[in-house]
Amino acid sequence: MFDIGFSELFIVAIVALMVLGPERLPRAARFTGLWVRRARAQWYSVKSELERELADDELKRSLVRTRDELRDLGAELQNQGRELHDDLRREGQGIEKSVRHAEKSVKDAVAPVTRAATTAAAPALAQEPAEKDNGAIADEAVAQSASAEVEAPNQPAAEPVADAGPPDPRP
Repeated sequence: MFDIGFSELFIVAIVALMVLGPERLPRAARFTGLWVRRARAQWYSVKSELERELADDELKRSLVRTRDELRDLGAELQNQGRELHDDLRREGQGIEKSVRHAEKSVKDAVAPVTRAATTAAAPALAQEPAEKDNGAIADEAVAQSASAEVEAPNQPAAEPVADAGPPDPRP
């Protein structure tokens, strides 16, 4: 600590013995030892407090770094969530448009058949009793047109699928 060798310490002890004498030397040595112990204790206390402060400071920096990383990850996650939401909305709009187009195609394909069935059913309905109201007449015309088999244009007929049944358990 002070870089004092044995020979230097020996010279200090001889000078102290001559100055203080043999009667006061033990008491002076105890007093000096007490102050050296107090100085060391104080030094270790300051040293440990400084180390704790440095550790706390490092911990604070680590927490700030972690908080910033979490904030960045949260922002990135929100951006990805928005992108996913937008993609799903676009896909939903595309599907909705396809459904509307298919619905329009079906209505366009069924409309001539419905008109023909209604026209064909009109003379037959005129002969029935006049007590039927217009709603019943329309329902009957729709039922007759639904009974007619309609095939969509430019679409091949679906072939029936043979049922394979359960697998044979025998090897």
